[in-house]
Amino acid sequence: MRLFDTPLSELGIRDLDRWRELARPDGRLVSPYLLPDFAQMVDAQRHDVRVIIAEENSAPIGYFAYHAPQGGIARPVGAPLSDYQGFAAIPGFRVDEKDLLTAMGADVLVYDNWMGQPLGKTRAQTRSSIIDLGEGLDSWMARKEATQHKHFKKLRQRQRKAEREFGPIRVVFGDPLGDHFDTLRTWKSQQYRDTGLLDLFGVAWVDSVIRNCAARSFGPFRGLVASLYLGERLAAVEMGIVAGDVYHSWIPAYDPAFRAVSPGHLLLQGIIEAAPNMRINRIDLGGGDYAYKAAYTDYEVALSGGRAMKPSAAMVSLLAWDGAEAAARLLPGPLAKAPLKLRRRWAQTAAAEPVLVRRVQHMGEAFLKAPQRLTA
Repeated sequence: MRLFDTPLSELGIRDLDRWRELARPDGRLVSPYLLPDFAQMVDAQRHDVRVIIAEENSAPIGYFAYHAPQGGIARPVGAPLSDYQGFAAIPGFRVDEKDLLTAMGADVLVYDNWMGQPLGKTRAQTRSSIIDLGEGLDSWMARKEATQHKHFKKLRQRQRKAEREFGPIRVVFGDPLGDHFDTLRTWKSQQYRDTGLLDLFGVAWVDSVIRNCAARSFGPFRGLVASLYLGERLAAVEMGIVAGDVYHSWIPAYDPAFRAVSPGHLLLQGIIEAAPNMRINRIDLGGGDYAYKAAYTDYEVALSGGRAMKPSAAMVSLLAWDGAEAAARLLPGPLAKAPLKLRRRWAQTAAAEPVLVRRVQHMGEAFLKAPQRLTA
């Protein structure tokens, strides 16, 4: 197998078509994030996306999009936004991590949602939860009522409570004026700040990618904005990606004033019920260990977080952080967790913000706004 590196912008139609074909093993799309369309959407803002093409007998067997290395460290395209990362490739595809790093011109590859053979050292594992409506909505609902009766009984109770207190429940699809997206952005930014996380909407390219995707309402790769109204008030908004028969839930948020009736769950139920009319057979809820997912999940896709490294200054830097975390565990009380929290915040900031000066600026703002979350 040979590996070739090229800018995404230089790929021709034949490669793009082959890439889309490989992202659909057995004709079934794995995830919108593994399509060249997602990489192109990101590259339109970042202008630094490159592609590794794996060839065997002069025929392409795999494609992997990533951001050009900075300081020797490369990341998959769209990180930290991309909920799936890795090669779109033939079944059973495997790649040697050293060969991959050499082809990329990188010393380290850091990933957090890798699908397939993990590379290097795995540091975390998660699973993406899938709702499979392939046998029809009625069949799915009957199965869930039988196996998750308690959850759906409680959901109906919340629906009745919401209607009594706020008015009729209504789910709206599409956002031609962008008003619902703006509300989603406001709610989500506040949530990021309240939890001490980097406000991704404060990073220019991230904001543009998500906004442009939300406005892309037609075609084989498109955004979908779904909004929940309780009476005349907007209670929850979710934005996701649709490709093939897959809808991937990407960015949900709700008005905390409606927390008592679980507006996010009410909106999800509305999306599920409308999915067949939009030719959606699978709803991907993404990774993360959230209790509500157990009631909806039909199967899961294993994902991993980790890094592949070769001897370099970048590797030494990462190992130094490992050493600091290990040493800090010997400290008393909250101090034991400080290096880990700082590292997680820096890792998120470094993945999202390609400009070093802005990374430092984001970290400084985090210290000023919520120092206790980083060091306590």
